[in-house]
Amino acid sequence: MKVSPISQLILVILLSGCAAPKEKIPQTATMQTNSKKMVIYQMMTRLFGNQNTTNKKYGTVEENGVGKFVDINEVALKGIKELGVTHIWYTGVIEHALLTDYSAFEIPLDDADVVKGIAGSPYAIKDYYDVNPDLAMDIRNRIHEFENLVDRTHSQEMKVIIDFVPNHVARAYKSDAKPAGVKDLGEGDDTSVAFRASNNFYYLPGQDFKPPVRTNAFPVGDKKYLESPAKVTGNDQFTASPGVNEWYETIKLNYGVDIQSGRKNFFDPIPNTWEKMRDILVYWANKNVDGFRCDMAEMVPVEFWNWAIPQVKAINPEIIFIAEIYNPSQYRNYIETGKFDFLYDKVQLYDTLRLLVNGKSNTADIAAIQKSLEGINDKMLHFLENHDEQRIASPSFAGDFWKAVPAMVISATLDKAPIMIYFGQEVGEPGAGNEGFSTEDGRTTIFDYWGVPQHQKWVNGGKYDGGALSDEHKALRQFYADILTFASNNKAIAGGDYYDLTEFNLQQGNIPAQVHVFARVAQEERLVILSGFNDKPLRVKIKLTEEVIQAFDMDQNNDYVGRDLLRSGMDIGLDKSATFEVDLPPYVSYIFKIK
Repeated sequence: MKVSPISQLILVILLSGCAAPKEKIPQTATMQTNSKKMVIYQMMTRLFGNQNTTNKKYGTVEENGVGKFVDINEVALKGIKELGVTHIWYTGVIEHALLTDYSAFEIPLDDADVVKGIAGSPYAIKDYYDVNPDLAMDIRNRIHEFENLVDRTHSQEMKVIIDFVPNHVARAYKSDAKPAGVKDLGEGDDTSVAFRASNNFYYLPGQDFKPPVRTNAFPVGDKKYLESPAKVTGNDQFTASPGVNEWYETIKLNYGVDIQSGRKNFFDPIPNTWEKMRDILVYWANKNVDGFRCDMAEMVPVEFWNWAIPQVKAINPEIIFIAEIYNPSQYRNYIETGKFDFLYDKVQLYDTLRLLVNGKSNTADIAAIQKSLEGINDKMLHFLENHDEQRIASPSFAGDFWKAVPAMVISATLDKAPIMIYFGQEVGEPGAGNEGFSTEDGRTTIFDYWGVPQHQKWVNGGKYDGGALSDEHKALRQFYADILTFASNNKAIAGGDYYDLTEFNLQQGNIPAQVHVFARVAQEERLVILSGFNDKPLRVKIKLTEEVIQAFDMDQNNDYVGRDLLRSGMDIGLDKSATFEVDLPPYVSYIFKIK
């Protein structure tokens, strides 16, 4: 790999072993019980421990391999914890539709007409009360293997988050693991009507489902999948023949909302679907799961969450709920009425930072976002990668993983909110390859059996020590460990106040629109965080506002200095007007502690 000038600069800083200040970010993460800031590590569970490097397009589980629960052992968990992680989101745990044949274990084989890829979508749930058999060494003992993983994670002082997919299920949903006395979804539905509040699904009476015609698909379906009457597709497609780009592999759950009649609500009596989904949440809460990432939560009525979440928290008051939501006008509703702890911050901060990395936005936009979220800033989950988004290192995003350094520092330190990374992000995984159902799109597949090459270098044959990584990729992982550990444990970041300095310094002409600066403060911990999305070196001047001077409790008769806590060891001096100047290399951040 050719190392860019940006990479060379940061690599020198990280590997130079320069004299570090006393307050330097710790190199090894230690989870503190008083930490207020969550650091989430999302992993695609079936990919995490897979050491097979075949990577055949549309490869079977035998050809391409699959990771198991047992692969996520104590050594692997310690490696994750070194990054400063407090919570692990195990993606794809609950049983979903797939094309590997487990019928010998009384698990019905799914129909290729309604499965995306061979490994299947983890968001086409086949049995809410079971786990993916792919993940188990002993298929019949699979739920206990998951329980052991929960225990291992807790033993490393990290918490467990799993997906809850409330809006839709696989077309062939049928639970064979449900507790005694529990009726299955759809059991007892009146299929002769399009809508009934007591039904679990929506129907298209008199119509048979027609799976879409797919090209470039293996294995090709036989178009013999039977569903009569047709059920409505997961993304609200009221048609018996949804297109290939729709969520055709799923069916929409009915929460008592008559979508076709002006979205009229029928919530009294409590719809049967509400009770079934509440019971599923309770089931997993009783297995010591610590949180749920709720897929497409805004497609489920907020009234359901208001009713269900307090009931689950009655079992475990510390359990958390994270909503995947993309409509800012509904943010406060889903926090205040819906009782969610955290929401995705995708369409505002993520989108803005991505544009900044590619020189297509203005750093003043960040302060506008923070102002719009005033009062709920600490409820927004920040990230630069997840299973839906393109990898930073892919040509579709930044192409050079170092270019995301300022975006990562801002995401991690801007406010008290949680920060999340996706497995492989910390070692520059580019998401390359045409995996099968997933094409060459800069993402790591969620539909196919696959090995994740850059991540596998960290796995290093099961040693989980990064031994196969290049020095540059080791340096990148160290950067992530540094910034995530710092964000989690520093009291100004985890619990202090935020002050924007960007707008003022833009107005003063001190910085260009590619530079971002803000302050965080908690008692004597006074930080100025400076980040540049500039592609050429700059000399910038930063002046603190009167508001920040007061928040820092600065006596302007005294001299003040700042030392960078991000390993550069750089010192800056503030003059009597609380101003300093600094050279800003391309795509670099500084965290100056002011004393």
